[in-house]
Amino acid sequence: MAELQELQTKDAEMTKVEFNQQTLETYWKENRSLVFTMLGIWFAVSYLIQFFSGAINSIVIAGFPLGYYMGSQGALIVFVVMIFIYAKKMNELDKKYNLEEEGE
Repeated sequence: MAELQELQTKDAEMTKVEFNQQTLETYWKENRSLVFTMLGIWFAVSYLIQFFSGAINSIVIAGFPLGYYMGSQGALIVFVVMIFIYAKKMNELDKKYNLEEEGE
């Protein structure tokens, strides 16, 4: 009888570990997805817009061609906004999986 209880306890612990492992895998999958999305936006703003600057210079913002504006001001604005979006999304993801830091 004691052996049966011991086996049931071990099975319950293994199920709990598997559930936690599965939850963590799902969390990291969503985390990686967010990071790759942010990297894609960073790449587009850093390189693609500059690559096509000749074609987009016909658009003028505040008296400057769009290619110049994105290189000097626009990219910096996008990067700062990305920081706030990333922080907000990570806090939401942490709350969803109950992985919040203490004091939040």
